[in-house]
This record gives sequence, structure tokens and C-alpha cells, in this order.
Amino acid sequence: MNIEIANRLLQYRKSSGLSQEELAEKIGVSRQAVSKWERAEASPDTDNLIILAKVYGVSLDELLQGEGAPEVNRKEESEKVTPDENTTYVEDKRVSFKNGIHVHDGKDKVDISFKEGINVDAKDGSKVHVGMDGIHVHDGEKVRAYTDENGNVMVDEELEKKKHLHEQEKIAKRIPVWAISLILFFVWGYSGMFCGWSLSWISFLLIPIYYTFVDAVYKRNPTHFAYPVLCVVFQMITGFVFDGWTWGWIAYLTIPIYYCITALFNKKDKKVGD
Repeated sequence: MNIEIANRLLQYRKSSGLSQEELAEKIGVSRQAVSKWERAEASPDTDNLIILAKVYGVSLDELLQGEGAPEVNRKEESEKVTPDENTTYVEDKRVSFKNGIHVHDGKDKVDISFKEGINVDAKDGSKVHVGMDGIHVHDGEKVRAYTDENGNVMVDEELEKKKHLHEQEKIAKRIPVWAISLILFFVWGYSGMFCGWSLSWISFLLIPIYYTFVDAVYKRNPTHFAYPVLCVVFQMITGFVFDGWTWGWIAYLTIPIYYCITALFNKKDKKVGD
């Protein structure tokens, strides 16, 4: 777009008493788009030109060729805003720039100053302090991490253990058990051992058994383990291999016993944690 058309777009908007934001809202574009049109950095498409002509009450030819265009002096849109004498202003208690930057929204607090450093208080009780004495991170009850006088980062040992266990858990879950189960299925089936294809399908049950076992170990919660699936595997093996259909089903009776024991374990573990 040439600078003459850009100037006319600015003039028509000014004479209509519209700000860039108001015009952008009227025609459904961003304020940045309007700004680029008026600086000749971009051109509005045909649809937007038609809408602009309707908004300004002129024909498309007048908008593009400048017939009867109003005379308005170009001013920077970023000029300093001066208070309106007819408007009553009140102090915004949420933000202050006195001796630094302070933002308090009633829930969270952020204070930044050269004297006190950076202090962040979250609504959940956690806090972060960055200053000349180092960095301190609180979780609402006690310090979880800080820097000592030598600049060494000191972290909560329990938190580090959990982080290490989490990394081990991710490594354990990367093992492609599904691929191992698939290979076992075909090898077992083609070999004909232990009833061959009639029983080799239970190799796929290794997938939930393995991943829930890993989850139970690293989260210290045995209820996560798919124990009923293990009982199915037990009955299938005893039935097909040892012809134990009449007694293999007893494994299912251990399921409520298993979950009762794990519930006691979890309760005891929770008390120790507290």
C-alpha cells in the first residue's frame, strides 16, 4: 500500500473519532493490523476495504482516491496519555511502583526491589526469595531448597530421592514389554510347548502385569499392581499345563485378601510418612 492511501485511512479514522482499538473491534481485526495499514506496512484486503468504506460512510473510490478526504494531522498513536479532567481517578491498590515493583492481587504477592530482592508469596503458602543472601524456596511448611554462603545449592534430601526414583521409573517404563510379549507369543505358539497356540496368548498379559508392577514399586502403592490379571495367568497355566481346572480357580479367592493386606500396608506407610 502506498503512503497516500495509508494517510487517508488514518484521516478517515481520526475524523470518525475512532481509536485503533475501536476500529479493529468494529471490523474484526487486530489493532496491530490497523496500525500497519496506517503506516503503509500492510494493505487491507478487498473485504476489509469495503467494510472500512461503510464504517466511514464513503464510497470505495473516495477511500482509495482521496476525493473529499478530511484534513487531519498525523500524530503518533503512542503519544503520552494525559488524564481527563472530567474523570475521577482512584488509586489501584493491586500495583505499586514505590521503591520497586509490587503486585498484590489479594491471593498472590510479588515484590521486587533493590533492597529486599525478589519475593514471591503464592496463595498455597509456598514462597520464593531471591536476594543477596541467596535463593530460598519454601513449600509452605519448610525450606525445600536454598543457596549457602558459598553459592552451593542445597536441596531437600527426600525430594532428591523422589526425583531419582521418578527417573528410574521412567527408564523402567521405556522397556518395550509389548514387543517382548509379541515375540514370546509367536515363539511359544510355533514351538508347540506348553499347549502352544492354545496358551501362548497369555504372553500379552505380561504387558499390564509389568507396567502396573513398576508403578506399584516406585509409587510405593501395591494396589496399583494388576493382581487379578496375575490370577488369570495362574489359572490358565494350571488348567492347560497341569490340568488343574478344578483347583486353579482358588487363586481368585486370594484377590480380596491381597487388597486387604495392601490397604493395611498403605495405612501404615501413610502414618510413617506423617
